[in-house]
Amino acid sequence: MIRDITIGQYYRADSPIHRLDPRTKIIGTFAYIISLFLFHQYIGFLAAILFLGLVISFSQVPLRFILRGLRPVLFMLLFTAMLNLFWTPGTPLVTLGFLQITAEGIRRTVFLAVRLVLLILGSSMMTLTTTPNQLTDAMENLLAPLRRLRMPVHEVAMMMSIALRFIPILIEETNKIMKAQMARGADFESGNIFRRLKSMIPILVPLFASSMRRANDLANAMDARCYHGGGGRTKMKPLQYQTRDIRAYLFIGCYVALVFCLGRWK
Repeated sequence: MIRDITIGQYYRADSPIHRLDPRTKIIGTFAYIISLFLFHQYIGFLAAILFLGLVISFSQVPLRFILRGLRPVLFMLLFTAMLNLFWTPGTPLVTLGFLQITAEGIRRTVFLAVRLVLLILGSSMMTLTTTPNQLTDAMENLLAPLRRLRMPVHEVAMMMSIALRFIPILIEETNKIMKAQMARGADFESGNIFRRLKSMIPILVPLFASSMRRANDLANAMDARCYHGGGGRTKMKPLQYQTRDIRAYLFIGCYVALVFCLGRWK
């Protein structure tokens, strides 16, 4: 399950989505996430799925690789769906003791599950098609107006970039620790959920120690290179919008307008 985490990983390809300006992809991702809450009809989900399907097809990222990122959050999806299914008041359809399934509960469960899946897939597309360095430059550029409020924009963007960069490193480290523990007879697959959680303790302790060691090494490396924040720093590759970015903004704008109209349609 650990190796199925795709958020924070970069899939190398030469696609139209990869070539877009990272600011376009960040703004487009936020617009897509907001659009998922602008409608309450099934036709709105159809528009969101079609939009995401077009983005995935243009990105050249295998759909199987993208869907693999849903496995780590499958338990959360099922748990949230069950809460809404059994605890939503309305017209009862099935009664199981003190629990009952209502028509409103089924509708809310379906809407919530689809929204969460589309939200996770949409967020994954941004990190799968954008390198951590590009994300750092884009976030720093988009948050630049906050410098007037004395907000350390460069440092915030750097911390977010380091966090994203550490995700695949920690996943690889976790796999190494799990294989070492399994070679010593550890069992992470059998037993109930509480036993599985308890079996994760021999993994979390060395993983936490390794993370602290890596963070300390990174801090020493940045200090040895005389890093003192973003004051006066220049960019080797400054961000510049291209014609394809304007087309992408127009496409995103048309999609958001469509979804907004569908949301007002009863």
